[in-house]
Amino acid sequence: MIAKNIISRLEKSFCRMWGFSALNKKNIEVYDFASELIDKPRAHLKLSLYQDETGLKITHDNTLLMIFKLTHQGMIAAGFVAKALGVDVPPIGESSLARVSTGVLFRATSIAQLDYSNEASFQLLERWLDEAESQRGNMPKE
Repeated sequence: MIAKNIISRLEKSFCRMWGFSALNKKNIEVYDFASELIDKPRAHLKLSLYQDETGLKITHDNTLLMIFKLTHQGMIAAGFVAKALGVDVPPIGESSLARVSTGVLFRATSIAQLDYSNEASFQLLERWLDEAESQRGNMPKE
């Protein structure tokens, strides 16, 4: 019990210090499959972004990677993640495709988990967006 409380306090401290928020879990879900993809480096992953009445969904081979609920926080994060992937958030009822490396996906999942009410998050956001753009290079949009 004591160890659990210590770990919980450490997690909260880390989140505050680095701009991550537990509140984002209500608006944004990043699935384990995203981490599994990142664990095996690849130059090209074909991702699909689809927006419906509930929010934006990002998939790879029809398996969910991330969901951004149609809330203020969810759509802020969705916009930045789409920018990292080199595409726009599609209109409701439509989809768009992105072909990115696992390095770009790593930055996108990191961006998804930032707390945009914390000023420190924007320093990380700027860095990760720049890195994602550099890693995408001249990869064509699909």
